[in-house]
Amino acid sequence: MKPATKFIHAGAHPDPSTGAIMTPIYQTSTYVQEAPGVNKGFEYARSQNPTRKALEESLAIIENGKYGLAFSSGVAATDSVIKLLAPGDEVIAASDMYGGTYRLFTKIYEKFGIIFKYVDMHEAKSIEPLITKNTKLIWMETPTNPLMNIADIAAITAIAKAHQVLVCVDNTFASPYLQNPLDLGADLVMHSVTKYLSGHSDVIQGALVMNDDSLRDQLYFIQKSCGAVPGPMDCFLVLRGIKTLHVRMQRHCENGAMIARFLRDHPKVGKVYWPGFADHPNHDIAKNQMRDFGGMLSFELKDDSVANARRVLSSTHLFSLAESLGGVESLINHPASMTHASIPREERLKNGLTDSLIRLSVGIEDAEDLMEDLNRAIG
Repeated sequence: MKPATKFIHAGAHPDPSTGAIMTPIYQTSTYVQEAPGVNKGFEYARSQNPTRKALEESLAIIENGKYGLAFSSGVAATDSVIKLLAPGDEVIAASDMYGGTYRLFTKIYEKFGIIFKYVDMHEAKSIEPLITKNTKLIWMETPTNPLMNIADIAAITAIAKAHQVLVCVDNTFASPYLQNPLDLGADLVMHSVTKYLSGHSDVIQGALVMNDDSLRDQLYFIQKSCGAVPGPMDCFLVLRGIKTLHVRMQRHCENGAMIARFLRDHPKVGKVYWPGFADHPNHDIAKNQMRDFGGMLSFELKDDSVANARRVLSSTHLFSLAESLGGVESLINHPASMTHASIPREERLKNGLTDSLIRLSVGIEDAEDLMEDLNRAIG
């Protein structure tokens, strides 16, 4: 099945009682049982809900996986993966990652005895020296947030499999339209569904997709036992969003490419971080494992003072100053004080995330209007 057809039909079944083409919103907390322990597959909405079940089927199909699990946020999905571990277990993670993930690792799980090692994942071979008998998980983002670094999923998973280490890929920036990590050997895919999968800035949700039966059973147990599940209305909205993922992502990619090239040619702009440039680190890997380069990019001004960056951030009209990404509208963000504020400054700077870096989530508006807005703000 071609991707466009898959996104529209994945998980969609006419409602058996009415024939409704859209999955109904089953707004209920419990289900009547025919006898104690005898039910129609649903007993309590924390453990399962028909709307969520349809979404989880859709998530699995669009990521070429066997099982999907939906969570109340992307962080909740990440949290569930770390709950597979025990004190003393080690995780290898990218040194450049989403600030909320870093906060979860360092502020919550380090004090429970989980050990995190951070490494630049540009070169897959840099990971192997960090692997010990206690290494249980490799956590990667590609492209990374916010520097758009690219990791070679196939090469890293090959190393991990040789050492019997799980690999989880945060696929939020790429979405299943651009990249399918399970096809490249990953054990788990994580999404902040809030972003491109939902696509309309009206849902907070996360997801995990996997093929392994045992892994699914363990994560379903965590999902059910810890209770970080989404409500049926949110699941309905995401099912709706997925139906247009392919057309939205095509425009995000087209606009992202135009904005990236415009910024690179701007006399007041310094470095532009976008994996579509031939000189972007690991561009060839991105070209091989992705179908296009997405609508996310970051840039620095030649006058890289924080004051100048703040002036630009406060001067756009079509680019709204806000956290998050992946919606139909364009957003502008200051990682150092917003999405990555939880990372100590010295760590940010060491990894190349400067105080003046500006991140863009390029929406699906007219690209010429967006370029005019940025040009006016940059001055």
